[in-house]
Amino acid sequence: MASSDAQLGATVEVPGAAGPVRVVAAAGLPEVDFRKALDSALFRRWLENLQAERGLLAHGKLSLRQILIQGVDMFGQRVGFLKFKADIVDEETQSKIPGIVFARGPAVAVLILLESKGQIYAVLTEQARVPIGKFILELPAGMLDDENGDFVGTAVREVEEETGIKLNLGDMVDLTALLDPATTGCRMLPSPGGCDEEIGLFLYRGHVDEETISALQGKETGLRDHGELIKLRVVPYDQLWRSTSDAKALSAIALYEMAKKEGILPPSPPSSGSSSNL
Repeated sequence: MASSDAQLGATVEVPGAAGPVRVVAAAGLPEVDFRKALDSALFRRWLENLQAERGLLAHGKLSLRQILIQGVDMFGQRVGFLKFKADIVDEETQSKIPGIVFARGPAVAVLILLESKGQIYAVLTEQARVPIGKFILELPAGMLDDENGDFVGTAVREVEEETGIKLNLGDMVDLTALLDPATTGCRMLPSPGGCDEEIGLFLYRGHVDEETISALQGKETGLRDHGELIKLRVVPYDQLWRSTSDAKALSAIALYEMAKKEGILPPSPPSSGSSSNL
């Protein structure tokens, strides 16, 4: 068995760490993938989070000893998914804290509420999700595919790709922006025990006729060449919380209802300006 000195590796400077941190590649990981991982936005963002005000290295109680890059999945020319293990130690007890990371970066999801003849409906997507081995009803959603952090623009594009609905950018409401920025970063974290994903949740409200609701129900959409097998489902909003196990949808409902309760939602767009985009 080769010693750790023979491993493919590098060092990175991490402010807040005791010194340069050793980053090594798991056995069998191609060098080209290892180098792409080090240069990726996903890895750089994770290192930046360590140094933030609420970062793990901010107060000197934890130290980062080594990082093991285990897997890289490319989305075209960029790193889409990154899996690594960070050896982070509690300085008081010298014990390691859980450090397996699945990095996929920021994403968006949109709660689309359409009013028709006094009834409010939510638009969901039904699609195959291989990690759980099932089809699931969920909000239209997608990952940010660049480093510009354009959450609202990505949200509009993803909705059009997944549903065919063209949303007015100005009518989008950022629900996660209503959270306390100091403690949340104004993002929802669906699984912070294992994944770095942070989601911006948006709200869109529109007015449509009954024919539009019927046309959306069961409509097949998605980018088939990207592996998207999507069918739309339209659910009465008052039944939504019992109709899906999607964390994005359940979180969006909670934010929407609390914002309504506190009276901090902007007014809904007028009827005449919304239906033309659907």
